Amino acid sequence: MKEFIPAFRFLGVFLGLYIGLNVIYGVWISTYGKEADSATVLITKQTSYILNLFGEQTQTLPKAGTPTVSIIKDGRSALGVFEGCNSINVMIVFIAFLFAFKGSWKKLAWFLPLGLVLIYIANLARVVLLYYVAEYWRQYFYYIHKYLFTAAIYLIVFILWWCWIEKVSGVSLKGIIKSRQS
Repeated sequence: MKEFIPAFRFLGVFLGLYIGLNVIYGVWISTYGKEADSATVLITKQTSYILNLFGEQTQTLPKAGTPTVSIIKDGRSALGVFEGCNSINVMIVFIAFLFAFKGSWKKLAWFLPLGLVLIYIANLARVVLLYYVAEYWRQYFYYIHKYLFTAAIYLIVFILWWCWIEKVSGVSLKGIIKSRQS
């Protein structure tokens, strides 16, 4: 039973942080009522800015009474950006894992912000690309949004976790697997 203590510790810290941070996030989101939160507004404005750099001529408009911000093109809503598209939930999973896996505080102090920025940038790119899918290939939007881009953002998180384990913390996953097989 002693050999399972690190796994139980990992699960306890991960689940505790994941649940705790989601509760805090939920309370924060609820302060906005039926309006879009500031993180969703920010990602939508940044998306519109990037799209305008590529000549799309968009603007943003919060959708009254909903937690959605629309990206407007030619007077119509081309894409609605909902609260879940702000990347905070993905960041919470990332944070919970880093703290649960355990590593030096010194390394965590630089890797955590770096990872959060990379997740944010990847999510921003995801929303920009979703705009193009919605605008030019709407028939594929549901599948690309639900499956392809969700998988892509989590793949980035998994790569960051792998970097944290193998490259930053210096723990070999191969060594862990071999020691479990013995």
